[in-house]
Amino acid sequence: MKTEKVRLKNSPYNIVVGSGIIRLLGKELKKTGIAGDAYIISNRRIYLRFAGQIRESLKSAGFETGHSLVPDAETSKSFKTAQTLIGNISSFDKKRRLFIIALGGGVIGDLAGFVASIYKRGIPYIQVPTTLLAQVDSSIGGKTGVDLSQGKNLLGAFYQPRLVFSEINFLKSLPLRQVRSGLAEIIKYGAIKDPRLFGYLEKHYSEILALKQSALEFVVWRCSGIKARIVEQDEKEKKGIRTILNFGHTLGHAIEAAGAYGKYNHGEAIALGMLLAADISKELNILTPQKHARLETLIGASGLPTRIKNIPLAGIVKAQFYDKKFSGKKNKFVLLQDIGKTRIMENVPLEMIRKVTRSRIT
Repeated sequence: MKTEKVRLKNSPYNIVVGSGIIRLLGKELKKTGIAGDAYIISNRRIYLRFAGQIRESLKSAGFETGHSLVPDAETSKSFKTAQTLIGNISSFDKKRRLFIIALGGGVIGDLAGFVASIYKRGIPYIQVPTTLLAQVDSSIGGKTGVDLSQGKNLLGAFYQPRLVFSEINFLKSLPLRQVRSGLAEIIKYGAIKDPRLFGYLEKHYSEILALKQSALEFVVWRCSGIKARIVEQDEKEKKGIRTILNFGHTLGHAIEAAGAYGKYNHGEAIALGMLLAADISKELNILTPQKHARLETLIGASGLPTRIKNIPLAGIVKAQFYDKKFSGKKNKFVLLQDIGKTRIMENVPLEMIRKVTRSRIT
């Protein structure tokens, strides 16, 4: 078991990573000073698979539990679902102190964190991510939110968890598509910040797809550390440092929205978004064709999509205007200069966005 500290002035917390560590969850929670009862938010499939171990660990540490389950779909990340959860929590919360446990992937983590941020003006929550994508990315950093029909995460808040607890063994039941989705975010970390990680992925991506424990532990730990350092420097994305984490997300989110959050999952859409950002980088002579090819080769070899299917160009272009990274009428893209080096650019010409997107639609 390894512990990575996220050293924020007002809301520091630990990221705990390891295999076979779920029995220690209650003990680790005690260390945070959290008191009261635990309210687990999850979906049925994950709850039935993992909640028994979690309840046992919590009970041994003196915590009682309640729970609510939401459908296992991106569409659960909605304000309507949040309202339902708040009603359920309020019914459970009679003369109690409580905290929320987000047990699941990115949808559950974002949704549960958002509910925690607004219920009683904020109650503690912890992240117990069960997908590779959530363990390496979405569970860390305090971004919470729900989607609107116009775009992803348009309603939300920065609200840090009190603990992130990444049990590697939870990943071993993931379907291959979910593993690939998480691998997309890992590729992102290598591309924006860590050439050595990128090189490791070029050699060992098949071990991650095969759920080899040592490879999973390494990439979860490495990515957790990279994100922790970035969040420490720019918790609420006001200094431009944290913005690099959005590589691939501007058009990736647009692809998700244009596909009604059903044609591509988050990691698949981000893979496409990274390629489109790299295409723009190459068009602007910021990124060499050789470095562009390395990114596209790794994404393709990992089994992630490199072409956009059955989504019209007009829908993607329209959706990108709702992206939170717009400032007034200016778009903002994270572009790639090199493996491990980015450049932020505003006002990328719309015609260039159309051109590169059109070239990847089949």
